[in-house]
Amino acid sequence: MTFKLIFPAPYRKREQAFLKRHAEMRPRYYKTLLLLEANPHHPSLRLHPLSGQLQGLHSASISMRYRITLELEIREREIVFVDIGSHGRVYRN
Repeated sequence: MTFKLIFPAPYRKREQAFLKRHAEMRPRYYKTLLLLEANPHHPSLRLHPLSGQLQGLHSASISMRYRITLELEIREREIVFVDIGSHGRVYRN
């Protein structure tokens, strides 16, 4: 059973800006989405819960430098995307 990926409008704006600035990351980004949909616990995603101000969210890796923050609802099998960007920018929120 796959997970439902939910992309709120604020995330879509960040996604578009990210992909415009980092067009070379487009294939890796889409591969990350496919992995999240099929199995968010796939080892290459390095999915982990966040703490501090971002407690309640998780982070998944696109690459060593770029991350996606997301809400992961295992019970409902839904993944709600929150932010995308460099490690430093995403964790600064």
